[in-house]
This record gives sequence, structure tokens and C-alpha cells, in this order.
Amino acid sequence: MPSWKWIYLIAGLTLQAQTPALAPSVPRYRVTVEQNSAKAINYRYMKAAVKIDFKGSALAPMASGEAKVSSGPTTTLIKAEFKGLADPSQFGPEYLTYVLWAVSPEGRATNLGEILLKEGAGKVKVTEPLQSFGLVVTAEPYFAVTQPSNLVVLENAVRKGMEGQVELIDARFDLLKRGTYSMGGAKPKPMAQDKDTLLEVYEARNAVSIAMAENADAYAPEAFSRAMTQLQYSETVKGTKKEKSDVARMATQNAEDARLIAVKRQAAESLEIERAQARASLEQARQEADQANARAALSAEALAASDRSRGAAQRDNTDLRARLLEQLSAILETRATARGLIVDMSGMTFNTSKSELLPLGREKLAKIAGLILAHPGLKMEVEGYTDSTGSDQLNQALSEKRAVAARDYLVTEGVASSNIVARGLGKADPIETNTTVAGRSKNRRVELVVSGTGITDSGAL
Repeated sequence: MPSWKWIYLIAGLTLQAQTPALAPSVPRYRVTVEQNSAKAINYRYMKAAVKIDFKGSALAPMASGEAKVSSGPTTTLIKAEFKGLADPSQFGPEYLTYVLWAVSPEGRATNLGEILLKEGAGKVKVTEPLQSFGLVVTAEPYFAVTQPSNLVVLENAVRKGMEGQVELIDARFDLLKRGTYSMGGAKPKPMAQDKDTLLEVYEARNAVSIAMAENADAYAPEAFSRAMTQLQYSETVKGTKKEKSDVARMATQNAEDARLIAVKRQAAESLEIERAQARASLEQARQEADQANARAALSAEALAASDRSRGAAQRDNTDLRARLLEQLSAILETRATARGLIVDMSGMTFNTSKSELLPLGREKLAKIAGLILAHPGLKMEVEGYTDSTGSDQLNQALSEKRAVAARDYLVTEGVASSNIVARGLGKADPIETNTTVAGRSKNRRVELVVSGTGITDSGAL
């Protein structure tokens, strides 16, 4: 039987053949998220250990559990026990295990560990640096996942009589929707599990398949090759159950690492393509501006000999206003007001509770920057808005971040920072109802107010 030294040696080799577990149609890892909320408990000032309960969700009403939480000066000890949990494959053949998560008040979810079941019961003992967090249990395809699925089966609950002794905080966090691991739209076939194959091996197969679907073999070849080698070892080489289990778990972790690297590198590659396209659009806009300026110079020289009247100047301003309105409207919906031309960027700019610009929003801003640069003297006000989700204070801060993100992107595209003002208006002035998903998406927006000589002087059109 090979030694552990030999096991690590073969982990560096590259496989020439794919393992039978990796079928041609592999699970697609589609990262679409939704939000959920949990009650975070502040254990920071609790002198004694606190006991809490776990209540089963609508997905697992018979499940229950309890935990003992002890807060220390630097870490928090969690001892949790669960029972009444059914086989996770009931939610889909790709779900093989349960994971315990800690959710911070800011919404960051941390994988605390896998709950290994024996007759529907399992335990977890772990330390966590956070001292304020909520605890939830989700069904997952493998133990090393880095973001919880929306298959929440258990949530922490304060025991009766302790409501006034603990501080509760609402924590909102992102969940991967069910179907994230589905095979290209078709329902995956259940794995033919047998008693001779360890659960850890099935999890490793899932992790490697999902990593391959994210092109990890191309974007993270070293980590992916290690995972493939370790998976093949755990499936084919004879050894003790502990050896095969440990190698399978290493394969799962390496596959998840490879998937994360691949996702990050592909996102960076896509961003660079977007920037190249934006630079090309900007260069085209500059060329058009140079041509327009040259024509304007010729016209100015021809008209220099004559005394233009005030009425003629007003007509020129009106023409500029109408022309710019037409150009901006070709990019995004634009309306003329007494304040100036208002460009509506609703529905394409931000995800819920996020201030990072979406790719389509960056593309539109790059084109708008080109137009602004073609007309020197124009000024812009960037106004950020949110939907009605969350508190007024949170929405005000988020709207300011969104306005600043749009302003900063315009500056990177060449617009002078001295000509742009950014401010957040929170959830004020919704343009759609906040009672629907589509309406809230519209309200999460940025509006650009374009003003300056020849734009605001003539009044609204």
C-alpha cells in the first residue's frame, strides 16, 4: 500500500485520461444570487455560554438542533448538534451533504464545516473569530463550497425566556439559487451510489465536474490537475478508508480552489475586453469630436466677419441642446428638463445592495463619456438611488457609493473630475413601484444630469 509521501507525489502528475465519473455533460455553475435574512446574535458581552436552538425551515420541518456558544477574548467556540435531517439528495441528486454557516451582520457567510450524518443526526465543533453572527444550515453539493445555496434547512433561534438577554441583529446575505449545479438546463441523473464508494468521493466528483464546467482546466490548470489526480487516486487505488477519504477531501478542496481562480481570471479577462471596447469607443468619439471641432473652427472663421445677433446665438444653443439630446437618447433614455438633460440608467447598473457597476452600465458610461468629451464646457451631476429595501441610513450610504462609482468610472474614461459632482439620494423619487422585483431593479439606478452653456440656458424643451 502506498505511503502518504507517494500520495503527494502522484498529486503533481497530469492525468492523460478523464475519470469515468466526469460525464460529457457536466454541471454548469451559474452564479445567480438571491437574498435571505437571518437573526444574528451578539455574543460579545455574554459572560457565560449561551444555548440556542435550531428550527427547521419549510424545506425540513422535522429537522431540529441546538448549539452551545462560548465567546472568548479572540474566538467563539460553537458546539452544535442536529437531528431529523433527511438525505440531502431529496433536494436534487447534485446535493450530497449539509454545511453549517456563520453569517455576519454585514452579510458575509463563512463555511464552518460539514455536518456528516448518521441516521439523520450530526455534530459540528468549531471556533469562529466573529462574535456577532447568525447560524444557518444548507444543503450543498460538497463540503468546500464558499457561498451558501438557498436550500436553507435550519436557522438559529433564541430560546424562550432569553429574548431580553441577547442582542439580535438582522443580517442579509446572498444565496445561490437552486439549479446552480444543474446540467445545462436538463435535470441531472442521480449518482448510482453504492456502499463501497465513500461519500467524500461523490463530493469530490461533484467538485471536479463543477470546476471543469467553469473552465478551470484552462484557467487554473495546476490546481485542477491536482484535484483530478487526487480524485482518480481515491477512486482506483486500494487503501484504507481514511486514506481514500482524506485524498478525496483534498480533491474537493483543490477543485473548489481551481473553480474560484477560474471565475476570477475569467472576470478579469471579460473586464479587460470591456475596457478595450470602451477605449475604442472613446477614441472614435474623440475623432468625431476633432472633426466636429474642425468644422466648427471653419464655421467660426467664416462667421467672424459678421456681427452675429443675440437671436442667432440662442438658436445655436438650441441646436446644440437638441443635437446632444438626440445623441444621448441613442445610448440611453434621456429627457430634457430645466436642470439640463437627464440620462436614466435604471435597471442595468447595480445588483441588490451592491455598488459595483454591472458590465452593461460600464459600457453605457464609456459611450456617454465620449459624447461629453466632444463638447467642452459641459458639466455633470451624478445622482445615485436605491430601492426601498433596507433602512434609510443604509440606503443613503449605498446611493452615495453608487453615485461615486459612476463618477469614478467617467473620470477613468477621460472626463475631468472638476466637471462632475456625485451625490446620493437614497430611496427618494422612485420611478417604479418597489413592490415588484422589476420595479425595484428600475429604482436601483444612477441618473446623469448634463448641463452647461447651451444646454440649460434655453429652458426645458
